[in-house]
Amino acid sequence: MLTYFLLLLAAISLFSLFAGNNQISEDIFWEAVRNGQIAQIQIKEKDGVILGRTKNNVSFYVKVLTADLPNTSKTLREKGVRVQVVGDGFWDYILPWLPTILLVLAMIFITRSFLSGVADGLGGNGKNPLGFLKSKFSSPSEKTIKTRFKDVAGVDEAKAELEEIIEFLRNPDKFTRLGAKIPKGILLVGPPGCGKTLIARAVAGEAGVPFFTTSGAGFVEMFVGVGAGRVRDLFEQGRRNRPCVVFIDEIDAVGRHRGTGLGGGNDEREQTLNQILVEMDGFEENSGIIVIAATNRSDTLDPALIRPGRFDRQVVVPLPDRKGREEILKVHTKSIPLAENVDIAVIARGTPHFSGADISNLVNEAALFAAKTDKNAVEHEDFEKARDKIIAGTERHIEMTKEELEQVAYHEGGHALVAWATPKSDPVHRVSIISRGLALGYTMQLPQKDEYLRDKEKLTAIITVLLGGRAAEEVMLGIQTTGAKNDLERANAVAREMVCGLGMSESLGLLTTKESNGHVVFIGKEIFSRDKNSEATAAKADEEIKKILENCMRQAKDILEKNREKMERLVETLLEKETIESGEIQKILSDS
Repeated sequence: MLTYFLLLLAAISLFSLFAGNNQISEDIFWEAVRNGQIAQIQIKEKDGVILGRTKNNVSFYVKVLTADLPNTSKTLREKGVRVQVVGDGFWDYILPWLPTILLVLAMIFITRSFLSGVADGLGGNGKNPLGFLKSKFSSPSEKTIKTRFKDVAGVDEAKAELEEIIEFLRNPDKFTRLGAKIPKGILLVGPPGCGKTLIARAVAGEAGVPFFTTSGAGFVEMFVGVGAGRVRDLFEQGRRNRPCVVFIDEIDAVGRHRGTGLGGGNDEREQTLNQILVEMDGFEENSGIIVIAATNRSDTLDPALIRPGRFDRQVVVPLPDRKGREEILKVHTKSIPLAENVDIAVIARGTPHFSGADISNLVNEAALFAAKTDKNAVEHEDFEKARDKIIAGTERHIEMTKEELEQVAYHEGGHALVAWATPKSDPVHRVSIISRGLALGYTMQLPQKDEYLRDKEKLTAIITVLLGGRAAEEVMLGIQTTGAKNDLERANAVAREMVCGLGMSESLGLLTTKESNGHVVFIGKEIFSRDKNSEATAAKADEEIKKILENCMRQAKDILEKNREKMERLVETLLEKETIESGEIQKILSDS
């Protein structure tokens, strides 16, 4: 605003200086003098300019030679004209520089506006446009961190590993007197939503120390050097407030393996990573600064980052087991009124592979379902609806023809019947022909217990059930539809893993054809790697995959051929009720 005001003031002054002033020639000027038309004259000796006003109050100016000004002044006085000789005024000095001054002011205004905009986008402010060079971290004091280990459920092993870190922050002399060295960095590794950030906060809360938190993506911006500067600022704040916990979430965003993929290696991200390595090396032993980082892609991290002396201790935070899910449910349902028919243990058993975040979402969705129907407490039915929504998606009310509904019913009934008749297959919990998400129907299976190992028979059963829908279309209707697309993709993926990764094939035996480092995660890395498999081996692998799929398809069709009547009863019930629960499914299929 100040710049705008100065520009406006200069324009007004410049306009007022020359507004109404008409330049005339010397001949016209002297003719007006002779005719007595001039009332007042002002002479600027340095510039050779005569400013005047006629008796009719008309302003003018005329330029003459500076050498003639003394004679001009004398002549004018003799003619009775009032003459005033003046030196250089303010505008006489400023006018020659005015364009340059205005240009500089405009450049200052544009630069400040640009930096202020960048600062707002990158974490600075208008008063300090270069504030975005500082690290974007939040640092609540130890008094504001109310998270404790009692708030973290389902990860007992991870909490046990971090107990000694808490003890060190509370009582460092207990370890240093015996020469023990506490790890500088702790890497929390696990799937998304398992509570890695919550655990880090709980460590600081239990120890009663400051907690500085940021994300890996927050270090890298559009300007070169910003990331390294933010790293220095973050660790400098840590040194000033030690003992403390510094938490870097999603460190894989900045700590990926260097020198991989296409493009140059001297990019901003690698400079930031180098600065992190330098800062962690700069710590004194037992300095009181504990760096905790979290990632769900530890395979992409640079080896220098996870070597001893940096992030040398990895704490695995896995998906919770049944007992862990039950504990998490108890934490999240503390503030929610539950009906008498709600059994936390049953809900925990029915949510396999759910993370802590998924369970939190489940409880919230169940509460929303209960609130929509004006209930006073959340019932078991609400948890069932919430789970279906999370797993299969939201119900879609689409108009399908009778023929299409029958095709969907036979497809889903095929999955259910094959699962019922296949050994080692998970029990069918629900079958529905109600559209959810992108699916026209779904068959939900729930394991009786958490599984950590699967044998060949179990994997074959999974493929057989996946192919049950397509098999039912062919056996019962004599058609093939697009509804089996996702089933076929998943069945092929399991069969390929059996052959190429698990050594479960006859012709290839224990030979695995997958790369030992898993799938490529860096663009261009595969250019420099050599395929270790011959074309003949790849062809054999494809044949083995095809053989597994064909055998499973044959088994599914045999089951359907032997149970046609049960299949018809199941489809008839599905078309009538649209959704069938496990108890009714067992009753229909168990009747001879």
